[in-house]
Amino acid sequence: MKARGAGVNSHVPVLLDEVLRYLAIRADGLYVDATFGRGGHARAILAQLGPDGRLLALDRDPEAVAAGLALQAADHRFSIRQSGFSRLHEVLAEHGCLGRVHGILLDIGVSSPQLDDPARGFSFRADGPLDMRMDPGSGQSAADWINAAGEKEIATVLWRYGEERASRRIAQAICTARSTEPVVRTGQLAGIIAGVVRGEPGRHAATRSFQAIRIYINNELDELEAALRAAVDALAVGGRLCVISFHSLEDRIVKRFMRDHSRVDPALRDVPVVPASAQPILKLQSRAVTAGEAELQQNPRARSAVLRTAEKLR
Repeated sequence: MKARGAGVNSHVPVLLDEVLRYLAIRADGLYVDATFGRGGHARAILAQLGPDGRLLALDRDPEAVAAGLALQAADHRFSIRQSGFSRLHEVLAEHGCLGRVHGILLDIGVSSPQLDDPARGFSFRADGPLDMRMDPGSGQSAADWINAAGEKEIATVLWRYGEERASRRIAQAICTARSTEPVVRTGQLAGIIAGVVRGEPGRHAATRSFQAIRIYINNELDELEAALRAAVDALAVGGRLCVISFHSLEDRIVKRFMRDHSRVDPALRDVPVVPASAQPILKLQSRAVTAGEAELQQNPRARSAVLRTAEKLR
């Protein structure tokens, strides 16, 4: 959702030059930033649009939307909606954009403003309420889930979404701790996890578990898959899709989706004449693109960012 930055007051958009290059922005084009954050990518896109260009942004975080509304008031070419990925198709249909969009950007995961604000509950580095919701006004908080879920369910989430090898031991420790008092703070949860497993060099013991819980609470992988499907419908022929992911689970989904849609339908691959409906719908524009040393020095959080891009063929 975002512009990821190096600190609380900086919002540095990740892989900005690469995103602008692969979007191949046309001055009169229609573009979608489906993860506005604090508008780093959006403002750069607007800077390349002419008076007839248009940028529509989405974000489910109300704080991000508030920042976007200020930009909307200042620039008639820009508009923002509070929405998650899963409603991308619906939102674009309401705007009459399906099949007309020249470029879509998805910047997946948690943003620097979310990570750096202890009140949001995303980080184990500063104590705060155990929330983790992208939209704090909707759905179940991490604390609600942690204190109600069964031990097996917790272990499954930690393994599936965090690839945490000690998932069973951590789940058992959480259930033991909550039998004494509810687990409602990020510091509590991080302490429970650190009491069970050791962190790797440069990585806190709670990193994988916090990632897993956040992904589960926000239904992030299902949201991503829905957004990818919607993006293909929304793009015009020749339109570009750019997706930035920050961990292997997301990147595998993006890589598989783009690969599968850039090939002939396997069921019809060996027929003498492949019908148009079975031809590839996407053309890959690049291999995985990562941040260079100059960007990493400015913004260490870009280290795990991976950009994949594709162009719509039909």
